[in-house]
Amino acid sequence: MKKFFIFLPLIALMACGSRDANKASAPSEESHAEGLEEAHEEEGMATLTEEQIASIGLKMGTIEQKQLTASLKTNGILKVPNQNKAIINSLYSGIVKSLLVQPGNFVKKGQTIATVANPEFLQTQSDYLGVKSKLILAELEVKRQKELNAGNAGALKNLQSAEADLRNLQTARSTLAQQIQLMGLNPESLSGGRLVSVLSIKSPISGVVSNVIVQMGSYVDASTTVAEVVDNNRLHLDLFVYEKDLPKLKNNQTIHFTITNNAGKEYDAKIFSLGSSFEGDSKAVTVHAMVEGDKTGLIDGMSVTAVVSLNQVTVPAVPDEAIVNVGGQNYIFVLSEGGHHQEDSAHHEKETGAEDKKTLSFERVAVARGASDVGYTEITLMKEIPKDARIVTKGAFFVSAKMTNTEGHAH
Repeated sequence: MKKFFIFLPLIALMACGSRDANKASAPSEESHAEGLEEAHEEEGMATLTEEQIASIGLKMGTIEQKQLTASLKTNGILKVPNQNKAIINSLYSGIVKSLLVQPGNFVKKGQTIATVANPEFLQTQSDYLGVKSKLILAELEVKRQKELNAGNAGALKNLQSAEADLRNLQTARSTLAQQIQLMGLNPESLSGGRLVSVLSIKSPISGVVSNVIVQMGSYVDASTTVAEVVDNNRLHLDLFVYEKDLPKLKNNQTIHFTITNNAGKEYDAKIFSLGSSFEGDSKAVTVHAMVEGDKTGLIDGMSVTAVVSLNQVTVPAVPDEAIVNVGGQNYIFVLSEGGHHQEDSAHHEKETGAEDKKTLSFERVAVARGASDVGYTEITLMKEIPKDARIVTKGAFFVSAKMTNTEGHAH
């Protein structure tokens, strides 16, 4: 019985201790609930310290009124008109004796690009000189027959025969002279001791040699391509524009384009013709534009990505990097009025005696994107904000990441 009375006070003390512990734990649960409620209240907000702002290089500005050019993005291909491209052949067969150009060389119209040798060239020239000599005799014979016929000393048929021979020789001389001219030679400059066995192949246009097909010693004839020359000065751009976008375009509109596989340099072109038929089975119409300015690096057949400038409008706009996309929705960050202190760090600093760190809070505001130009994008606010409100113009991505981490931690 004595033992029972000894342990009874101990049991009572333990019960009291348990009630005290429950009371002590209650404020902690209430504090946690208050923290969740506060996190919920702060949803859509991001808070950064001055150190964080400095480290990410955050910059602020305002929504500006910018004159932006609405644009249409499309694809196309560079082309040179056929009249500005040449496939060069030799009119006469022979062996390539010399090649004077290589791909990439610029040549002028009439410049020799190769030479071809053939002993048969001598025969044509020799025939021409022979006919030329016979013509002198034929002319004398006709003159003599006319004199004889005038004195009734010659037969009329002899005069007629002499005149026929003269006409045949004149025709032969004209034919051979044209052949020699096609060889690139001047028939009048030929003489018995100055015949040419090597002919020059010349470029019919000025331009850049895009390909050389033959080699030294190759046999060529009229069907053999010796080289190809392209005049890029007449380079134009064929754009493929869908039917719905065609009414937005007109002649003399400016186009900015880059090479699809090398977007490092931008070129300009100007529309000169709108197509009137669809390309194959597609609903795309070809729009032709002449390339202007520097054409360095541009080659016939290159694929390009182009932007067609449309009308200019003055609209509310922000720098491109001020806009972030989260879950398919675009946002900007607006500075909340006044700063505040993060409670956790403030509580810690009060315990340690340190000074409070100043922070800035930013509200995430939904926007709709519009036209983009010169590094700015038109926006439409989904929520009214104060006039001249400060917004994040650089570093919005980091602010968004901070918000995402905070919300993830709170939930």
